[in-house]
Amino acid sequence: MILMERFNQYGRLMRLNKPIGILLLLWPTLWSLWFAIDGPPSWVILCIFLLGAILMRSAGCVMNDFADRNFDLYVERTKDRPLATGVVSTKEALLLATTLSLCAFLLILNLNRLTIILSGCALFLAISYPFTKRFLAIPQAYLGIAFSFGIPMAFSAQTGELPLIVWLLMMANLLWVIAYDTEYAMVDKIDDLKIGIKTSAITFGRFDIVGIMLCHLIFLTIMVGVGVAQKMGFLYYIGLGISLGLIIYQYSLIYDRNPAHCFKAFLHNNWVGGTIFFGIVLDYFTRTIL
Repeated sequence: MILMERFNQYGRLMRLNKPIGILLLLWPTLWSLWFAIDGPPSWVILCIFLLGAILMRSAGCVMNDFADRNFDLYVERTKDRPLATGVVSTKEALLLATTLSLCAFLLILNLNRLTIILSGCALFLAISYPFTKRFLAIPQAYLGIAFSFGIPMAFSAQTGELPLIVWLLMMANLLWVIAYDTEYAMVDKIDDLKIGIKTSAITFGRFDIVGIMLCHLIFLTIMVGVGVAQKMGFLYYIGLGISLGLIIYQYSLIYDRNPAHCFKAFLHNNWVGGTIFFGIVLDYFTRTIL
């Protein structure tokens, strides 16, 4: 029973009980896997990237809690996290993050050299991101880069190249991450101001909602450009149109800056990423059968 409780605490530290982060990391990676070869990837590639996303997000969460262990006690939403309460030691956390990172690296060893190099960059970004909240005015931008590295890796793993479309997708995803993670930061804004953590919600000030919606709209505009470049059909654009409707709904949630509503808006981005993905899949599928 003690062993099972230990694993349960490790699972909480990895946020396996809150898979939203895995999904938000996974959606742009899946978009890219389909875009890279104009259709579905092999099952081997797909499984590597699915498992990789789970492992890397889990390692990132462990490092985030390690970096914030002295702050989380003073934030209502995070005060009961395993590291903050001392249920899991810092040594255990570092060992867990190392093990998860090593497992992710072993997966990537099955791919080409360029992808392995990119995975090293992705690991560095994931580990270093939590510490940027001390000095970057918008650490969400750094997180956006970290959460976008599945995009070049998806292309390099299948084609061995990084075409222009990769950078467009990374820019789009960067803006999307800033948008949804600012919604997330609005939940803890009062506590973050007290303890001195920097976030985009604080930096944007009274323009926080304007900043969020502007990032969302530019994100979708770039995705339209990606669709043109990839010669996508109408189903893809229908997906983008539905996503726009979902984002407008998010505005209705965050306009009063209520923390609970802002958190709901953050979670709602899973539907945005999933809608775009299914638009891509359906578009390629219909082209295949017609």
